[in-house]
Amino acid sequence: MSDRTPPGAADVDDDLRSIHLDQFLAHPPAKVWRAITDPGLMARWLMPNDFKPVVGHRFTYTTKPMEAVGFDGIVHCEVLEVVRERLLRISWRGGRNADWTVTWRLEPEGTGTRLFLDHEGFDPDDATQQLSRRIMGSGWRSGHFRAIATILDELPD
Repeated sequence: MSDRTPPGAADVDDDLRSIHLDQFLAHPPAKVWRAITDPGLMARWLMPNDFKPVVGHRFTYTTKPMEAVGFDGIVHCEVLEVVRERLLRISWRGGRNADWTVTWRLEPEGTGTRLFLDHEGFDPDDATQQLSRRIMGSGWRSGHFRAIATILDELPD
C-alpha cells in the first residue's frame, strides 16, 4: 500500500487491463448506495452528471478537457447493471479509444460496508490508456474514495 492510499483501501494491482480497489466505509450499505447513486452526491465526489440508477439509462459526466490524451471532458456512459445496495455497473467511454466498464460492489462488513471498485478494459499495449490507468487509479484511490467517505460522514443516517 502506498503512502497516499487511504487506510483500509487496497492498492492498484499489476493487472494492466484493470484497476481493482476496495475501501472499508463505516456506514451501512444503504447509505453508501445513496452516496454512489444520487446524482447530486455523485457530482461532489466524481463529476457533474445526469445519472439515474436505471439499466439502459445513457448519461454523461463532464469535467475539464485534457487535450494531451485526446479527452474533450465528456464521459459517455450507460447503466449496464443495478442491484440495489449491492452493485452498480456502467460503461465508460471518452477520449481516444476509451471503452471501459466501471463496477462498484457493496458488501456488508461488520457495522459498515466494503466498497469495491473495478475499472476494466484498459489496453495494455496502448501508452495513452496505460497513462490513463495510472492517473485514474491514483484518482480513485486518493481522491474519490476519500471524497465518498467525507460525504458519508456528513449525511444523516
